[in-house]
Amino acid sequence: MQTAQLSPELADAADVLSDQLRVHLHRLALLLEPHADHIDRKFQGRLRKLGFEPKQRVALAQITPGAAARILAQGKAPLNFIEQVEYNGRRLAKLNLPPSAILEALQEYDRLLSPLLVSLLPDEHSNFQWVREQLHFCVILTLNNAYYQVREAETQAFYELFRIELESRNLEELLRRFLESLVHVCKADAGRLYMLSEDGSAWVLQAGAPLSAHISISNRPGLVRKLSKLRYLDGGSTADYLLDPQWHNRYASCWSIPLAAEGRTAGVMQFGFTKSYEWLPREQELLAAAAERCLMAAEKARLMEDLAQREEQVRRLAEHMLHVEEMERRRISRELHDEAGQSLLCIRLQMELIEQALPESEWELRAKLGEARDLTERTILEMRRLISALSPAVLEQLGLGAALRQLINRFQRLHLCRVKLQLSKMGALPQQTEVITYRLVQECFNNIGKHAAARLVNISLASADGILKLVVEDNGVGFNVEEAFQKRESFGMSGMRERVALLGGKFLAESRIEGPKRGTKISIELPIAK
Repeated sequence: MQTAQLSPELADAADVLSDQLRVHLHRLALLLEPHADHIDRKFQGRLRKLGFEPKQRVALAQITPGAAARILAQGKAPLNFIEQVEYNGRRLAKLNLPPSAILEALQEYDRLLSPLLVSLLPDEHSNFQWVREQLHFCVILTLNNAYYQVREAETQAFYELFRIELESRNLEELLRRFLESLVHVCKADAGRLYMLSEDGSAWVLQAGAPLSAHISISNRPGLVRKLSKLRYLDGGSTADYLLDPQWHNRYASCWSIPLAAEGRTAGVMQFGFTKSYEWLPREQELLAAAAERCLMAAEKARLMEDLAQREEQVRRLAEHMLHVEEMERRRISRELHDEAGQSLLCIRLQMELIEQALPESEWELRAKLGEARDLTERTILEMRRLISALSPAVLEQLGLGAALRQLINRFQRLHLCRVKLQLSKMGALPQQTEVITYRLVQECFNNIGKHAAARLVNISLASADGILKLVVEDNGVGFNVEEAFQKRESFGMSGMRERVALLGGKFLAESRIEGPKRGTKISIELPIAK
């Protein structure tokens, strides 16, 4: 293999091996090769006494000067040994062996090797000591790169899971992308993610890589207990644990990782490999942590979906309640107009007829009848005002713009205040949106008339991108916004905010008590109902 084809880190290690060093390294390899097996046996014995596990001992034996001697004695290039060190370095990293333990093991091998070199080459011992130091430097450089690769891959895996959690729009997409990412990380040939049904009777396939149809598999007695632990499945042991019956003969080895929280197994992920692929402790820890994160993300996504459904239900209920409220307003105004209003008109007419029928001598009685008739007329006018406020006919007949102008004229007759209205071209709005906007402006006027003592009110109404924007601004005395919302006995501002929020809009109240720009500004954004 040419240096240009290697990774930059391997190329750096290879560059250390100068031509002169390679000559001495080759001589050292030929000298050590007959004794390598004997030193390896002693080396394995010492590693065993130091508490190294069998898999760790096998990987450590592949990065010693003796391993280099075997490769070089066969006429292979030193780069083959560097590649072997990198592979076993990644394996040692996945076996959770700290770098300090690797240095300790290499020092043990050096203690075995030094007496042999002194006895074989007493005159050139110092030269070969320099060769060993250079080789040791190359090994350490390559091991550092191997450990970095493993940690970097783990970091990328968790970053990808975090990104998936943020980007997924629903639970199904979240589980599918989680599984696909972990299949890639594990280099598996297939993956399945199952969730246990709420009643515990079946395992429901939620995601598959490659994609597969959603199916349910009956939960056999004791299966939950078997799948509640990390499992490496190989050979005949797969049938009792694999949920997909077709996997038993399709894959040589499988991994099973539970999705569990607080001692309760909620699901399981299973990965299939066409070749026997033993997993290592670091991979087990990564998958266990990923499974925990997956379950937490799934629970969060499920809660968010439930919350979204509840919010949609509340929004629909709010719209229905507003519709019911408007219908009740119309019913009351209609009854006031048809019953009480007509009765008052008849009373006024009768009083006028009686007043005309009385002789001039009964001036005292006629005066009292006149006063009663005037009071009746004022009552009729007040009732007409109430009817108009309850259900403005102009809103249905001429639209929102005309209704707002009528509302402004009525407000200016009752208060010494100038009102400016700015209406942008909005086109036809749904009746529900017009009614809500009218009621909001009406409530703003009620608050301004009662509390603001304003001399000027500016109203702006515009629509863009399916959003209706309403701004009501006055130059009144202002108020403390936080205190206003905290008052339990006051429902004006709070009611407006809650109504806007239930309809999926935004409500912002700003107010200044002092300064040249004192006053209040109400900004409202409402989605235009379809």
